[in-house]
Amino acid sequence: MPLYEKPHLNHDKHLCSLVAEGMELADYKELVRNPKYICRICGRAAASEKNLCDPVPL
Repeated sequence: MPLYEKPHLNHDKHLCSLVAEGMELADYKELVRNPKYICRICGRAAASEKNLCDPVPL
């Protein structure tokens, strides 16, 4: 299964899923502060690659 198909491993911890579920802004800000990775699929940036579906280093 390609990585971008849902659900995939740990998708419930990825920003796209967390935001869709109504994540609080304060919690979101913690995950995106000082980003080191960007998702090839949605373009979101995050501090940890574990919070993105298809992360690549910035």
